Amino acid sequence: MPKTVVVLHIDGIISPATSDFLTRGFTHAAEEKAQLIVIELDTPGGLDTSMRTIVKLILASPVPVATFVGPGGARAASAGTFILYASHIAAMAPASNLGAATPVSIGFSGNPAPDPGAAPSGEGHAAQPAKDAAMQPSETHPAPAGPSGDTMTRKVTNDAAAYIRSLAQLRGRNSGFAEKAVRDAASMSAQEALQSKVIDVVANNLDDLLARLDGREVKLDSGQTVRLSTAGAHIEQIVPDWHSRILAFLANPEVALVLMMVGIYGLFFELTNPGMALPGVAGLICLLLGLYAFQLLPVNWAGVALIAIGAALMIAEAFLPTFGVVGIGGLVAFFFGGLFLMDTGVPGFDLSIPFLTGIAAVSAVLLLAIGTLAARAHRSQVVSGREEMIGLQGVVTLARNSVTYADVHGESWRVQCHEPLSTGDSVRVTAIDGLTLQVQRLGIKKLYKE
Repeated sequence: MPKTVVVLHIDGIISPATSDFLTRGFTHAAEEKAQLIVIELDTPGGLDTSMRTIVKLILASPVPVATFVGPGGARAASAGTFILYASHIAAMAPASNLGAATPVSIGFSGNPAPDPGAAPSGEGHAAQPAKDAAMQPSETHPAPAGPSGDTMTRKVTNDAAAYIRSLAQLRGRNSGFAEKAVRDAASMSAQEALQSKVIDVVANNLDDLLARLDGREVKLDSGQTVRLSTAGAHIEQIVPDWHSRILAFLANPEVALVLMMVGIYGLFFELTNPGMALPGVAGLICLLLGLYAFQLLPVNWAGVALIAIGAALMIAEAFLPTFGVVGIGGLVAFFFGGLFLMDTGVPGFDLSIPFLTGIAAVSAVLLLAIGTLAARAHRSQVVSGREEMIGLQGVVTLARNSVTYADVHGESWRVQCHEPLSTGDSVRVTAIDGLTLQVQRLGIKKLYKE
């Protein structure tokens, strides 16, 4: 019976959902005793933390891993280049490319001084959080002297260069191009990569790849050597399931921000209107999902704090007589918090200015509507409770000695007045003292029939 080849498809940004999908795929392949795992890759790049998780999976895998950049026209940019270098077998389809792996630090605005003759940056970048950056520069490319503001960028770049160089040395691949991909955002086509010994195979499709790999020996990191028998192997295709799709949906900064705002406003509505239940329950769920999404992403928590402060100030504007000052301050804090939240350089993983402007505008309109309704409710007459009695008119029904009663709102109340009252007098309620109404005589006498 032919052995199984497990094929895992990655099409899009390398994210926490991607690393989760590959983790479960590698576990399944090991349980099935598959002879080979093929990662069919097409990515513009992604997050450094997710990429490093995937690289660790490949290095620790008991099953050989082949990364195939395909079909034709696909790319392994940025984080994809690291994954390709880490794999036991690196393969590409014609008309595909790899490279442009210059990292971008999240939460730091400094940019490295460009080297003379450096190639322009590619559009995908492997985002490297500052907490993962190496503390020493590369030995072969020491960090150049420059402004102190570029120190973190140099650390991140040196760390990424050393990381991909170590992977190239482990697999016996071209380490020179690996460093250029990180430092100069260099890219390379499939044929150029094959000639430069960056990859092992150029294959037209998956079947062609398996035919070319048949009989090849692969040495695992455990020291074991495996001979592949892929000709006529059973292929098990695995694509992201509902779990991975939901995780990918949540691990989107725009979705995370919307969930957080819906959660804050939902809890605000519940606190201002106790007993409605639905806004509070929905708001709590959305807030927790938003915070979980932020936990998945390498966000700048100063940005998260600014967003929360901005939302709080916009809500406070509905209750404070500040003539818009607090609300405008909240909008400004919210806008800049969104700008500082993420800076990955990865398409689809940064919050755009139009998106932030739209969210801020919707929040302003919503809070303006809430403030208008609150002011209108404050000015309207009370229609229930004890306060409803103030201002109501009634007729004295009994005025005998020191005891006086009046018919007010269809009920008989004991009343007191600073001037004498007679049966049939019209009165207006001015205050309530326990079960006694303080009234004012209107001076209009009506005939009262018992």
